[in-house]
Order: sequence, then structure tokens, then C-alpha cells
Amino acid sequence: MENKKTIYFLCTGNSCRSQMAEAWGKQYLGDKWNVYSAGIEAHGVNPNAIKAMNEVNIDITNQTSDIIDSNILNNADLVVTLCSHADSVCPSTPSHVNRVHWGFDDPAGKEWSEFQRVRDEIGERIKRFAETGE
Repeated sequence: MENKKTIYFLCTGNSCRSQMAEAWGKQYLGDKWNVYSAGIEAHGVNPNAIKAMNEVNIDITNQTSDIIDSNILNNADLVVTLCSHADSVCPSTPSHVNRVHWGFDDPAGKEWSEFQRVRDEIGERIKRFAETGE
């Protein structure tokens, strides 16, 4: 299992988007990738993110809200920022770390349908990456 690549999903608070991305990543990429998520800050896992993922039969109640771990960041194969704030303030990464930005709206504080929409968009994007490598 040591030959797995590492993907690191980042957003502002590691509360909604990156939590969903970590869960989808484990579902679609878990056989080939070590999947982690973190935030610039740690705001706790949003209860609506847990509820939204439960709707698609993915349990994230045991995921934790974490700040960026420089060891994971500097050794990841791929770092994915999920919001413009994380993209602009994310610590620099070494040249061997591939870094991309996949922007998604922040559902926090919005209507329930926003959590569902963002959950589905993140899931579709990660599924596409799993299928195409892009």
C-alpha cells in the first residue's frame, strides 16, 4: 500500500467542501490514493455536510476538521484547493507537488439545497478525475 499516491483537498475551514471532497475521494480514489483534507483554519465538520453525505450513503461523522499539515502538503502528489481563499493563501508547495484549483461555492449558512448541489458537484468532479486523471 506504500505505493499509493497522496491527494490533499484544501479549503478555508475544513468544514464543508473539503470534508465532502475527502469522502468522495475515499470512495472514488481510495484504492490508488491516500486521501486527506484540511483547512487554513479548522472550523469543525459542518452538521449539514454530514447530513448531505449521509443522503448519498457516505458517513463522515468520524472525519475531523484539521489545519494544513505541512508534512502532508509537502509530500502530496496532488494538492487541490476548493475555494479561492485557500488557493490564494495556501502555503507554497515544493515544485514536485502538483497543485490545482477546483472552485466550488461555499454552502455554509445557505439553504439546504446548496449543500446538496455542492455535494453533487464535488462528487461529479472527483469521479471525473478518477476516470480521466484530469
